[in-house]
Amino acid sequence: MSKKPYSGPTRKLLLAFDIGTTFSGVSYCILNPGELPEIRTVTRFPYQGQVGSDSKIPTLVWYNKDDIFECAGAAALRPETDTKADEGGWSKAEWFKMHLRPPSQRPAGFTNEIPSLPPNKNVVQVFGDFLRYLYDCTKEYIKDTHTNGDKILASVEDNTDVVLTQPNGWEGPQQAQMRKAAVIAGIVRNLDEAEKHVSFVTEGEASLHFCIQSGLSNEAMKKGEGTLIVDAGGGNVDLSAYRGKDNKFEEIAIPQCHFQGSIYVTTRARHHFNMQLGNSRFVQDVDNIVREFDKGPKHSFRNDQDSTIIKFGSVRDNEPDLNIKSGQIRVPGDVVAGFFKPSIETIVKAAKEQCESSEDKITSIFLVGGFAASDWLYKKLKEEFDPMGVRLSRPDSHVNKAVSDGAIYFYLDRSVNVRVSKWFYGVDSHVDFNPTDVDHQNRVHLIVTDPVTGNQTLYKRFVTILQQGKKVSEEKEFREHFYKIFTEGAKPYQSTIKILSYRGRSKRPRWIDDEAGKLYLHSLSIYADKYTNAATIEMDLTPLPGERKWSESQRKMLWRVKYDVVILFGLTELRAQVCWAQDGVEKRTPAKIIYEVEGP
Repeated sequence: MSKKPYSGPTRKLLLAFDIGTTFSGVSYCILNPGELPEIRTVTRFPYQGQVGSDSKIPTLVWYNKDDIFECAGAAALRPETDTKADEGGWSKAEWFKMHLRPPSQRPAGFTNEIPSLPPNKNVVQVFGDFLRYLYDCTKEYIKDTHTNGDKILASVEDNTDVVLTQPNGWEGPQQAQMRKAAVIAGIVRNLDEAEKHVSFVTEGEASLHFCIQSGLSNEAMKKGEGTLIVDAGGGNVDLSAYRGKDNKFEEIAIPQCHFQGSIYVTTRARHHFNMQLGNSRFVQDVDNIVREFDKGPKHSFRNDQDSTIIKFGSVRDNEPDLNIKSGQIRVPGDVVAGFFKPSIETIVKAAKEQCESSEDKITSIFLVGGFAASDWLYKKLKEEFDPMGVRLSRPDSHVNKAVSDGAIYFYLDRSVNVRVSKWFYGVDSHVDFNPTDVDHQNRVHLIVTDPVTGNQTLYKRFVTILQQGKKVSEEKEFREHFYKIFTEGAKPYQSTIKILSYRGRSKRPRWIDDEAGKLYLHSLSIYADKYTNAATIEMDLTPLPGERKWSESQRKMLWRVKYDVVILFGLTELRAQVCWAQDGVEKRTPAKIIYEVEGP
């Protein structure tokens, strides 16, 4: 429960969706003016095995042969569903969240075996269909569990806010796609409403809020020492480091995101069983073996000296040469440990990087997320960090709802008010040509003539607005001066500025054409280019005053509009404004953020 009464003027419904690669959950809060908010978790879904015992369902969708949604969640795993799917030619969407990851990133050193999306469906459509399913289930849950649930839903029909959780590695383009999915789901009517009513929080930050508000914070956190949140999920592992106390926290290291979650353990297991059984009659049992591995041994495995037994068939299934006896396959402990090894090595390396790069000493680690249930992962991390004096813990209390509940707490309390920039951010600018500068000499082919001054000018100069690794408060404004030239008589309307992110190794990036198109490794992910378009700021310059300037080179009068662009980088989303002076008074107007995304 939040510590502060809701101060809004009218009742509001607050929804938080934690859509994971393998499992998903929903939390909600009915906000009544003057009352303390009470957070609830949806614990009942159609065909769920034990109603009320689990707050997460499989992230799974079935479509029929006409590309129409058939079922999702627990219903998608019923034996009857498999039969209908086989007979009707249905298509299954699983692990579809991984298709939403930034296209410039892909797992390094690992064959990507993410299942394809169903025919004629893109990831935004599937995401939206599954989000609609969760939304419908939530409304039914509210109707069934609240007195006058129908009336409550009717009263908040036009006053609903949504928080969507996201991995650390997702940025503006992924947020834009998820907003489109919220429209497809029918939660909001259009993208304009989505801009107002849909917000985002990283899964690591949501987990931090849950730990703080649920009384799970340890002594190190209470003392203001550094704490690392390792959110190990199905697809990715997010690492976020914080320091603070008294409900005010700040990031103390650049957050990381790695594609080494539990599905990669499963994929390595599948590869092993395909190789082992590929030339035998048991190859048709691989899916069942992997499914049984996921259900039990993947979580309970804890000793690489003992064999793991996976039951998959009948007592008549025997093949000693393949370690199969009475319908059970025996897998040596070191082989099972090998399924985990790349993921564990990645997490250990990343966690140590966080500890080393932080200005504040990190003394504790919280291991959360679905992959945190692995005893082997927990054991190996303890072996690494106990000798360093870093205390590792994994909260047992309500882990299934940590992220969705934490997203509600984020919306209500905003405990994190300082974040660390992941990249350099800047713009493609220009500089007067200097014939004695070697860098300038190498770029004579980029020289243009300034239409007002007539000076020779070089473009492709990267001007940094925000440095990588810099702590940024939510209120911190970054201001950059610009001007726009128009032919006199033409009215200035829309103008755009591209905000670039630099993802290379240089501590002083200067030229955008440096090493263009070369692959390079950064935090165990591969990027194709160092400079990428982080966002485009679209501005309406109609209200701005201008000045007449004679262009000697063009032999005509031009119109120059001067303005500043104010950018807020410290929020969970990029925000921008246009600022100008008029009659000695500063004026501002919001600017629109546009991302290059795929999808409908």
